Amino acid sequence: MKYPSFIDKGDTISFVSPSFSPATDNFRRLCFENSVKNWKKKGYKTEVGFNAYVEKGVGISNIPEECARELMECYIESNSKALISTSGGELMCEILPFIDFDAIRKATPKWYMGFSDNTNFTFLLTTICDVASIYGPNGGSFGMKKWHQYLDDSLDVLTGANLIAHNYDFYEVESLKGDDNPYAELNCTESVDIKCYHPNKVSSRTRNVHAKVMLTNESEFSGRLLGGCLDCLVNLVGTKFDYVNRFINRYIDDGIIWYLEACDLNVFSIRRAVWQLEQAGWFRNAKGFIFGRPLNGSSIMNLNKADAVMPFTCISHQVPVILDADIGHLPPSMPIINGALARVSYSDGSLSIDMGSEL
Repeated sequence: MKYPSFIDKGDTISFVSPSFSPATDNFRRLCFENSVKNWKKKGYKTEVGFNAYVEKGVGISNIPEECARELMECYIESNSKALISTSGGELMCEILPFIDFDAIRKATPKWYMGFSDNTNFTFLLTTICDVASIYGPNGGSFGMKKWHQYLDDSLDVLTGANLIAHNYDFYEVESLKGDDNPYAELNCTESVDIKCYHPNKVSSRTRNVHAKVMLTNESEFSGRLLGGCLDCLVNLVGTKFDYVNRFINRYIDDGIIWYLEACDLNVFSIRRAVWQLEQAGWFRNAKGFIFGRPLNGSSIMNLNKADAVMPFTCISHQVPVILDADIGHLPPSMPIINGALARVSYSDGSLSIDMGSEL
């Protein structure tokens, strides 16, 4: 695994818009502009890509060719040390045919940080180019007046100051951000409730999902972190960008810890997506799973968010599964180094992920 150099004060950060741009609406623009100011106050130079204020694309800032060109130029030609995506979006997948992954593989590695739609690059940068990336906040999140701890933690990962992620105490369901309050802090009103399940050694003939898994107070497992947003990952299966089985073979001795979260998918869509990844062989040699809080995780009919994932993870692969972790679209979200060799520890509702063993 190739790890980019950590950033220092005085280094340049490139802000790119391969998905939505800050021009989508007024408060996003204000958030992003304040984010740039905040980074400068922290002692970093900034470089804003040419798509930051463009709205010519469908579900992305510009036409796919131009989104890819901005990303390639900032990654390969710019003197920046890291790239942060300005936003998530909808159709970043359409830029992938215009990305020269061979050129990126040969370039000096740089940190790329973003989440949601940015899975289309964080995931492929790791699986195709063998370069670690960061599944973490998009650029606009750093525009809040007072940074939440998860933003400081994300900066610590970029600088190498701290590579152990911990869960937080509360999370946000309803944001206070808007045109009249663009720099609002997180509205964390809900208590974090992280659970861990282990496979239960019962007869395989039983069809009762609940009988095949059991809650546990303690768990520890190791492997190489890989994952992102399920909404995006399921679209990559079987395409020419699907290098997952090669990646698994490359790190067969380490095994894979899958971290997954969902945005638009409901519990039935999540179950179908997890089934598809499992059937594609992606979960072969899995050492454990971490699922973030789903944005649309309400039960439908007789299916809840736990039962949506257990059959094709905990039960099929007989490994631990952590649910409702601080990863994804309901902030705060722990920054995850995609591709890192990690040790996951769970104890009485507390979760930590040590990603520093190779660094």
